[in-house]
Amino acid sequence: MLHVRSIWNGAISFGLVSIPIKLVNATESHSISFRQIHLEDGGRIRYRKFCELEDREVTQDEIGKGYEDADGTIIPITDEDLAQLPIPTARTIEIVAFVPADRIDPLQMDTPYYLSANGVPAAKPYTLLREALKRSQKVAVAKFALRGRERLGMLRVVEDVIAMHGLLWPDEIRPPRASPPTRASPSGTRNWTSRTR
Repeated sequence: MLHVRSIWNGAISFGLVSIPIKLVNATESHSISFRQIHLEDGGRIRYRKFCELEDREVTQDEIGKGYEDADGTIIPITDEDLAQLPIPTARTIEIVAFVPADRIDPLQMDTPYYLSANGVPAAKPYTLLREALKRSQKVAVAKFALRGRERLGMLRVVEDVIAMHGLLWPDEIRPPRASPPTRASPSGTRNWTSRTR
């Protein structure tokens, strides 16, 4: 695997086994990003951040995070508050089950990552897990936390590397009825079917 900077260090955990690993992005973007410019002189357009209560521009060090509750009240949240949240999987990818790959709905699949052993002592247990996943022809379902949010993941083997796909929680997937099918007129359907025979 090419050397790519890790975005997260932790451990894969199942039962009493803990394997130190590094997590790296499995994809890179090749999209072109455009900038907004002033047509007259080509100057870049910048956005300023204003406090709506004081009606003044604020600097980056004056900006924090807040959670908006149901009645619209903003509750300030600090980085220290977030660090103290009891996320059991803060530095662990905790395997909770091994299942056939076809049990995972492709709609759930999110960002892919590669996992690599973090150091020489981790190489042997990493290899054992990788080979067990290959032989069993199953995937591991896991829980992990990334960027302060607990998520689901699916571990599988790609070539000789353990890959992990972040998975969306079931309640994050809209039901198909949220996008009802378009109805075709019966005559239009007949014409199409006769052309495809």
